[in-house]
Amino acid sequence: FPSPGNGYIEGKELENFFQELESARKGAGVDSKNGSLGDKMKEFMHKYDKNADGKIEMAELAQILPTEENFLLCFRQHVGSSSEFMEAWRRYDTDRSGYIEANELKGFLSDLLKKANRPYDEPKLQEYTQTILRMFDMNGDGKLGLSEMSR
Repeated sequence: FPSPGNGYIEGKELENFFQELESARKGAGVDSKNGSLGDKMKEFMHKYDKNADGKIEMAELAQILPTEENFLLCFRQHVGSSSEFMEAWRRYDTDRSGYIEANELKGFLSDLLKKANRPYDEPKLQEYTQTILRMFDMNGDGKLGLSEMSR
């Protein structure tokens, strides 16, 4: 939803985001409160626009996203380029197997969360590790190949 590179959602982007959110809620069978889209957007902004600048920044958005989307947002912010990605890959593939196994992935996620100043505990780290494996381990072997992770 945000324009590439600007790091926040505002104006028409925010309206489109909110319409998509409402559509997803209805599709999931979640009954929406009565009220106009404008009223709902005002309520949303009041609740989530922490710095009251009229924009939803990525850090603010991350606070309302489910675990998977929240983590992916964090990942994209801190491993932006393909060269950074490959550098991280080589660093965390400690056994040089060509795969990132669960224990290596856990180390990567731990360091990423520290770098992003995101608080976590062991159960949350385990949840993130399993989420990433569930999302990207296409062949179900419990580890990530370079082609799986680069997705």
